[in-house]
Amino acid sequence: MAENVEGLLGLENNVDMIAATSALQQQAAEIRQNQINWQSYKQSQMISPEDYACITTLDGERTNYIANNANQTVKTFLNLLSSVSKDSTIQYILVMIDDVLQEDRSRVDLFHEYTSKRKENLWSPFLNLLNRNDGFTINMSSRILAKLACWSQGHERMDKSDLHFYLEFLKNQLQSNDDIQSVGRCLQMMLRIDEYRFEFVAVNGISAIIETLSKGVNFQVQYQLIFCLWVLTFNPLLAEKLNKFNVIPILADILNDCAKEKVTRIILAVFRNLIEKPEEPQIAKENCIAMVQCKVLKQLSILEQRRFDDEDISSDVEYLAEKLQSSVQDLSSFDEYATEVRSARLEWTPVHKSTKFWRENAHRLNEKNYELLRILVHLLETSKDAVVLSVACYDIGEYVRYYQRGKNVLEQLGGKQLVMQLLNHTDPNVRYEALLAVQKLMVHNWEYLGKQLEKENENKQGSTISGKA
Repeated sequence: MAENVEGLLGLENNVDMIAATSALQQQAAEIRQNQINWQSYKQSQMISPEDYACITTLDGERTNYIANNANQTVKTFLNLLSSVSKDSTIQYILVMIDDVLQEDRSRVDLFHEYTSKRKENLWSPFLNLLNRNDGFTINMSSRILAKLACWSQGHERMDKSDLHFYLEFLKNQLQSNDDIQSVGRCLQMMLRIDEYRFEFVAVNGISAIIETLSKGVNFQVQYQLIFCLWVLTFNPLLAEKLNKFNVIPILADILNDCAKEKVTRIILAVFRNLIEKPEEPQIAKENCIAMVQCKVLKQLSILEQRRFDDEDISSDVEYLAEKLQSSVQDLSSFDEYATEVRSARLEWTPVHKSTKFWRENAHRLNEKNYELLRILVHLLETSKDAVVLSVACYDIGEYVRYYQRGKNVLEQLGGKQLVMQLLNHTDPNVRYEALLAVQKLMVHNWEYLGKQLEKENENKQGSTISGKA
């Protein structure tokens, strides 16, 4: 790809400084102080004399030793991981391996070269450790895996089956690991590599990031996970798909609430890439409209009044404001409606109650294999929000009302049954809109139905007046 990886990831220096004080690194600092009785391992023949000599040397000054004994160093590390089972010793070995790699990134290649010559699987010893019960061992093994997978120069990347396992693991850890910062750091490294990005999408990783962000996490985790989204957007194909995961609404909410400049900066960078990187102009236009729909323009106007030390922020604010203003001028009522539906954040905006809109556009819900209609039906099934359910019922009723074959289409998509289920919803507004939608599904004489509803409202108003009298 054309992206300058090291340039665009210069922000990582700050991340490494923060990572140094993370829970994982604090525990690693304590483990470094431990004294392992390697002599007892040697006497019990759990480790060989060669491994004993190597590991005791590495406990001290190791730079010259590794330079002159690269194969033995890697061999010893891998042997110890397979022959030792005690948690505290495994932890110590992993910290040492991580330190060796952190001191000199090129040492990653020593591991690749050693296992390649012997046709051994480099990943297996560390992937196996992901199944242990000790949290530190799991997180440190994951950290080492990410470095081995990303820092190598000229060696093969992680193969597909191991990669799938590892990325699936990271995705699950986002939702279950107490140290999400550690998981986020691994993802930040892995998603720099273009071929790893597609496998991450394949394991539904983007949805996991969005779900984690939507739960409310601290600003450092926000930064790390949004950073991952940012890196993904440097691939044009992924930039085109990203907002299908509702990325823009979630990031717009965070932008509105965040007080940290670096979180603001990374969100603006994602938004800019979602406009610049897609090769399909229509996708870029839809992303602009989605940002307008999510009130990003208002937030940009606030940011324009602030002074930032980082010139990139000011540049991105200016760029986004110009693009979004331009998209507003070209915005049709249907564009606005389609963006609102795709965001899954339905509100009683004027377009929903416009007879003219539905008369002219009802048939357009059939476009792209009924994309918008399918979203409305999906919302009926999954949303817990009473307003969303009410608006979705209303829109489906109007679709059936103004599109001749709408009833049949809706039945095929399972929408009719879902609307009828909402007749028993706890919220009275949802019940009312569901009832109207069902009536529109059942009755063909719309003019008659409209008059009946008007008469019913007049009767309600009349009985209210007479009651007051």
